[in-house]
Amino acid sequence: MIGDLPDLVAKRAELNPNAVALEEAATGRTRSYAEFDARAEAAAALLAARGVEIGDRVAILCRNRIEFFELLFGCARLGAVFVPLNWRMPPGELDGLIADCAPALLFHGAGDAETVARLAAAIPAICLDEAYEPLLAAAAPAQTRRRWPAETTWYLIYTSGTTGRPKGVVYTYRMALANYVNIGSATGLRGSDTTVTFLPNFHTAGINLHALPVLIAGGRVIVLESFDADAIVALLAAGRLDTFFAVPTVYQALLDHPDFAALPLARVRHWGCGGAPLPDILVERYRALGVRVCNGMGMTETGPTAFLVDPADAWDRIGSVGKPQLLCSARIVDGDGREVADGAVGDLQFAGPGVTPGYWRNEEATRAAFTPDGWLRSGDLARRDTDGFYWITGRRKEMFISGGENVYPVEVENVLAAHPAVVDVAVLSRPDPKWGEVGRAFVQLAPDRRPDCAELDAFCRARLAAYKVPASFEFVAEFPRTSAGKIQKHLLI
Repeated sequence: MIGDLPDLVAKRAELNPNAVALEEAATGRTRSYAEFDARAEAAAALLAARGVEIGDRVAILCRNRIEFFELLFGCARLGAVFVPLNWRMPPGELDGLIADCAPALLFHGAGDAETVARLAAAIPAICLDEAYEPLLAAAAPAQTRRRWPAETTWYLIYTSGTTGRPKGVVYTYRMALANYVNIGSATGLRGSDTTVTFLPNFHTAGINLHALPVLIAGGRVIVLESFDADAIVALLAAGRLDTFFAVPTVYQALLDHPDFAALPLARVRHWGCGGAPLPDILVERYRALGVRVCNGMGMTETGPTAFLVDPADAWDRIGSVGKPQLLCSARIVDGDGREVADGAVGDLQFAGPGVTPGYWRNEEATRAAFTPDGWLRSGDLARRDTDGFYWITGRRKEMFISGGENVYPVEVENVLAAHPAVVDVAVLSRPDPKWGEVGRAFVQLAPDRRPDCAELDAFCRARLAAYKVPASFEFVAEFPRTSAGKIQKHLLI
């Protein structure tokens, strides 16, 4: 077991000082690893000058930017805990997160100044667009550490709240290293790789898929403020990307871009997808372009990389999330905690060095999340086939029983997503006097299509057993979503 890690940016600056670590897409501004190392050290000095000590929390509220990573590694050098906050939240929601983590200092972008001013707590705040650079230059050198205890907390990621109140997931230095190994082995990560980060940095995917692993490897991370289809298309057209990770809604948006299909897509070595269920039809549309979109599955609590389909299997195992990656263990158990046979559906659980030790100052939630023998309860239902591939069948809380038969909403959603009129769909259950529960489908249609319940019903009946067909169809203009693109089903009820 690794007891501690060396300062990862300092090591990269030693090994590859002139290689570019970070590039800002909008301006072309770059930081070499030597510059990144110096900036992280200056950020640590700034924090120390403002009274931040080991264990103190340092919050940040901003869009994606290079300074985010400077402060992430600056906190590591002091032993402070970095806390990215969700800039999509209104002040009232942020107040709950701030009360939970109690930061000693808050950094923010100029665009978030008004939100910061409306927070309930009076937290010392520094604007990244105004005060940050002068304070960075003025800070006296501080005593910083060059080794990081592997089991201690580096940063917190608050869960996106698809089912309720967010919880602060503890991320340790060991988890960062484990995720680097897991995603690195799955994608063949190289020190010469360039990736782009555009998913929000308050979400684990924004940090860890693939930005932080690429920085550990010595590659280049292009930082986009947020998702911009035109900017990504431009990067692809220029042949600048080696790896790419996105959520399904982004993959759909790229397909909708008029220039995407004509791009040199084969230049990208690995296309990864996660964060929400990937509809089969989306994979098939990318296959028509010669692109192997590798479906995966993980959780904020697993660091996040757990499963990822190998590119060689991406077209032959559509719908599978692949196999557990190198430092991830997975099992599927029944209600008594016994592992089920291949082909049987059960509860998916995880173990390994990439799994969080728990939730920030929430012992009750931490106890509930783990089995007595230390496995993380995912809340997902899954099955494993005889070749060792895993298939997610839905969430335990979403499965319902109709006329004595188990119905897994993800299966029904996958069928409906294949209908040419359907942009996206969410299936929930509702009580029924005859069957106990029946399906209730919420459907987002393409702009040029009109609602037609009979057509959708017939489409489902041709592809599903009758008890799986939704009893009703309701149409929405758009879905409420988390930052990862997941539909917030609890808001549809």
